[in-house]
This record gives sequence, structure tokens and C-alpha cells, in this order.
Amino acid sequence: MTIRVGTYNLHGMRDSVPALTRVIAAMRADVLCVQEAPRFGRWRARRRALAAAAGLRVATTGRLGGVAVLTGPRVRVLRAQSHALRVFLGLELRGLAVAVVEAEGERLAVGSLHLDLNDPARVHHAAEAVALMEHAAAPFGAAIVLGGDVNEQPHQPAWRYLAGRLADCYAVAPKGGGLTFTAARPAVRIDGVFAAREAHVMSCGGVDAGIADLEGASDHLPVVAELRVGH
Repeated sequence: MTIRVGTYNLHGMRDSVPALTRVIAAMRADVLCVQEAPRFGRWRARRRALAAAAGLRVATTGRLGGVAVLTGPRVRVLRAQSHALRVFLGLELRGLAVAVVEAEGERLAVGSLHLDLNDPARVHHAAEAVALMEHAAAPFGAAIVLGGDVNEQPHQPAWRYLAGRLADCYAVAPKGGGLTFTAARPAVRIDGVFAAREAHVMSCGGVDAGIADLEGASDHLPVVAELRVGH
């Protein structure tokens, strides 16, 4: 079974929502991890409207940390949870959104994560997130996929931890240049999809969308991984 899992920092939907909708639709993701989703001022309605316009639905209900998981019509949600991560004094509250989904009899535990700009917090939260993902996946025998804005590059500690526990999908099967920030002038790869090693990574990279839409939708570029799971 082949499934598409994406990650995208929405920049709080402060940019062009029509462009954002078109980019998300172009991702053709079965499961989409989002960061900086709206958290205030009709945040539930705004999330639902964006998801519906792109042919998706909101699977996770929490707003902590601005993370959420959206799902497409091919997948069934078995369980959805939101977790608060350890609080670091003076830093923004961070969370992990997890949806356990099933498609064609195969199960995935998909998590959305947005790490901090603070180095120790990033490393701690990366390890905490992996432990929470393992706990969520185990009762369902689900393969773990974690998507997020890591806020650091692949040679740095938190990214290296994630890539040590899971496969960095772009590093396994790169498609395109891979740089994700900024959308207008991509210079670094700080957004990624990480998958359990039993999931075969067929490709991972950017999205076939118009340059104007990509630059107008958010300050980040999206990432989509195509995975083969099971037989």
C-alpha cells in the first residue's frame, strides 16, 4: 500500500489563504502534519474550513503548540490525541498531535511536531515526541511517521536524533532540492518527514505547485513523502 504523508508550516494562515489552499491540494497528501495552525479567534472553524477546501478533514482537536494532523478520504482515523510537551520556563508551549490511521488494512501513527528555537528544548522535545509516538503506535501495531518543522538542519543534534530513530525520508529518496525555508529564498532544510524503517520511502521532496502560490502561501515550503507500507 502506498500512502502520501506531508508536513507544512502554515505560518498561522497569515498569508494568502487561497494560495495556501491550492498548495495543500497540490500536495495530494493522505495525511498532512501542520504546524502554526491557527490557535486563536475562531481557530477551530478556520482549521476546518482550510482542510475542507483542500479535500481534507481535521483529525486532531487540540490547539496546543499550533500542531495538527489532517487526513484525506482514503484513510480512517482510529485514534487522535494531542500531547503537551515538557514546559521550559520562558519558552513557548510545545505540543505533539498524533493520529493513528488505517488505509487498505495498513496502520500508521502519524505525528505533527514543531520544535523550539532553543537548542536544549529541541533535543528534549525530539526525544519526548519519539517516546510518545512509540506509545501511541504500539497498541495498533502501527508504523510511526513524524512530520514537522524541526527548526534546525540535518547536521544538528535534534535532527540527528530523529534521523537515528526514524528514517529521514528526504535523505533516503530525495526529490528536488529539498530546501524548505524561506519559501521566497530557500536556503536551509528545516522541515522534514521521518518514517519507521519498515516503511519503504519511495520519494520525498517538494510539491508541484506554482511558484507564486508557494511564495504567497507561507514562509515555509511543504514536504511530501510517498511511502510503501506492508505488502
